[in-house]
Amino acid sequence: MSSQSSYLEIDPSLLPKHIAVIMDGNGRWAKARGKARMFGHKAGVDAVRKTVSTANRLGIQVLTLFAFSSENWRRPEEEVSLLMELFVTVLGREVKRLHKNGVRLKVIGDTSRFSKSLQDKIAAAEALTESNSGLTLNIAANYGGQWDIFQSVQKLAGQVERGEILADQLTEADIQAHLTTSSLPDVDLMIRTSGECRISNFMLWQAAYAELYFTEQFWPDFDETSLTEAIAWFINRERRFGCTGEQVKAMLQVEK
Repeated sequence: MSSQSSYLEIDPSLLPKHIAVIMDGNGRWAKARGKARMFGHKAGVDAVRKTVSTANRLGIQVLTLFAFSSENWRRPEEEVSLLMELFVTVLGREVKRLHKNGVRLKVIGDTSRFSKSLQDKIAAAEALTESNSGLTLNIAANYGGQWDIFQSVQKLAGQVERGEILADQLTEADIQAHLTTSSLPDVDLMIRTSGECRISNFMLWQAAYAELYFTEQFWPDFDETSLTEAIAWFINRERRFGCTGEQVKAMLQVEK
C-alpha cells in the first residue's frame, strides 16, 4: 500500500475524515538504543513528517497530533526546555514545506504559557497557511481534553452571566461550538503508539465515537505503512453509533 497507485484504489468515502494520534514512545525508543530521551524526540520529527505527508496524499481532511500535553510540564525542567526549543526549530523549518503542499496548520491548546517568541512563530505559521485547502494539521500543544471542555464551558458561563443566553437554553452543540476544533469533524480514528492502551486526556469530547487503534510500535518507527495499516483496520470496522449491526447493514443497503 506504499505506492501512489495504491492510494487511488481506496474509496475516499471509506476513509476517516479526522485522524488523531497520540505520539508515544520516543523516550523508550531512545533508551533501547542507549541514547538520551531527546534523541527519541528528534527522531519522532521524521515520523511526524511521514505521517503528515501520507495523510495529505490520501486526502484525509484533518490530522491532529498530540505533541505536548498540559501534564507534560511535570517532566524534568531540562527536557521541557529542550522540547520547547525543538518545537520552535521544527515549526520554523517545516512551515514552508507545509504551505507548499497546501496544508493548513493550527496549534490547539493553551499557548499562553509558551514564550512570546514561540507564540509569535505559531501565529505567523497559522497566518501563512490559513487559506490552504488541503489537509488541516492540528498540533495539540499544552493541550488536555478536560481543559478543552472547561474553556468552552467557561466561555458559555460568561455569556450566561452577561445575559446573552439563558442557562436552560444551552445545548451540547453550544459546547461543541466553543471547543478548539469547533469547525472540524469529530475524530473517526484515534491512534496510539508504544503499546499503551489509554487516551490520556486527549480530545475527550471529539473522540466520543472514535475507533481506537493501539500499536506496539514506538512513535519514531511509525511510518507510511503503519498509517495505512491503521486506516485499513478502520475501514474494516463496523461503526454502529449506538445502533445494532443489523441496522447499520440495512442502512447501507438503502444507501446503495
